[in-house]
Amino acid sequence: MNLLNKRRMKLFKNFNFDKLKTGLTKTRQKLFDKISETFTGKAVVDDELIDQVEEILVSSDIGIDLTDKIIDDAKKNFKDEKDRSPQVFINQLKKSLSKYVIGSQEKVVEFDSTKKPYVILIVGVNGAGKTTTIGKLALNYRKSGLKVLICAADTFRAAANEQLDVWAERAGVKIIMKGKNADPSSVAYESVQYAIDNNYDIVLIDTAGRLQTKTNLMEELNKLNRVVKKKLEHAPNETLLVIDGNTGQNGLQQAKEFSKFVNISGLIITKLDGTAKGGIVFQISSQIDVPIKYIGVGEGIEDLQDFDINQFVDAIFNK
Repeated sequence: MNLLNKRRMKLFKNFNFDKLKTGLTKTRQKLFDKISETFTGKAVVDDELIDQVEEILVSSDIGIDLTDKIIDDAKKNFKDEKDRSPQVFINQLKKSLSKYVIGSQEKVVEFDSTKKPYVILIVGVNGAGKTTTIGKLALNYRKSGLKVLICAADTFRAAANEQLDVWAERAGVKIIMKGKNADPSSVAYESVQYAIDNNYDIVLIDTAGRLQTKTNLMEELNKLNRVVKKKLEHAPNETLLVIDGNTGQNGLQQAKEFSKFVNISGLIITKLDGTAKGGIVFQISSQIDVPIKYIGVGEGIEDLQDFDINQFVDAIFNK
């Protein structure tokens, strides 16, 4: 990895713990506050209290199977502690929660400045926050000193292009759009060619999100992949799936469906500031073994943050 790439990757981080903590308020109230209430007035943690914590984890969209693993880990490690106080058990719980996400996080694909333009496909169902996420990603990259191009390849919804145009303007980057019902692959091909000709570093390609017509959608994505690769052998470099955090278990199903047809390199989980279902982050990551790259914790253009599992857990368990 060259020095330029290292420098850019360092600049690339967008993280604010206070904003993360504020954004996860509803999840914290459902998870940590309930656990704290369970332990209030208790000097020692016993099996009955642990059973109550288990129920809280399940109700927080972490899921039964993963909750069983987390509780088993925490109990096993807690037995070795001389101090049997609630805070010590909570610390073990935090470690166990992180454990089942860290493995997938080791697979995060990092930006490689030697592959230029670096092409990223953004996929996800309509309503997941795909359009706004692309605008926020574009800003993150531009702030890293990179030249960014957005490709509006979701040509089946005129409103999608209009919204993406607004977000491109907010981010201060160029966008390439065609008329409604234009061939998405053709738009992607022209965009990559434009990026090559004009020395762009990053191309963000928006794609259609009609999961209800799953077969056609996946055929379109496969065709787009082939066309982009034909133009640029190393592309696409990443395929990021956008999931609405509000959807809970449905978001997990979306991730599983897309994984059947598309080689997803990373996840972006949006709208975590508006939901108490932040626990789904743990379940999705553990079940499909794909790293979470970014999370959305607000509506502002700077509210798409790099995901850090330890900071995420700290924000949930931090008053």
